[in-house]
Amino acid sequence: MIVSINPQNPQKRQITRVCEVLEKGGIIAYPTDTFYGIGCDLMNKKGIQLIYKLKNRPLKQPFSFVCDGLKEISLYAQVSNYAYKTMKRCLPGPYTFILEATQLVPKIMMTKRRTVGIRVPDNKICLTIVRSFGRPIISTSAGFDDPQAIEEAYAPHLDLVVDGGVLYPEPSSIISLIDDVPEVIREGKGDVSLFR
Repeated sequence: MIVSINPQNPQKRQITRVCEVLEKGGIIAYPTDTFYGIGCDLMNKKGIQLIYKLKNRPLKQPFSFVCDGLKEISLYAQVSNYAYKTMKRCLPGPYTFILEATQLVPKIMMTKRRTVGIRVPDNKICLTIVRSFGRPIISTSAGFDDPQAIEEAYAPHLDLVVDGGVLYPEPSSIISLIDDVPEVIREGKGDVSLFR
């Protein structure tokens, strides 16, 4: 169930295996630049519901999701010129940006205000998975920094754990760019002095 992937040079064969699991509706744990995340295909409603249960999280608090870059973000969020320039400076990196959602985002993934949290982590494994898969994947912290511990904690529910080495977990900085007014929602790993 644990698949080791080289963090500097992800092996295509292993990435394909991860994408096949996602394609079949599976749930994976994978490394990001801030922590090990748990996720599934953004369009997999059953998978998302299961992750809500696993995390014991109210539906009113949607998860963020990972895109492979700005072009993909613009499919799922309304990106103004200001938001584009801001994200271009910061991504890939340890930030979650809050933007207004487009029609493509499933309702289960939006707040009441129709906003979404989007990440482009600075992690080769994570970005290669999303790029190869061709759609965003859900991102929520696994709560452990070691693949073995993640497997033990979530074993019956996870289809695959991607081992990308030991991570030192630190949450991403969350920045709202709604109405082109930057607001720091949470200060984390990403430098927020740009937004003060």
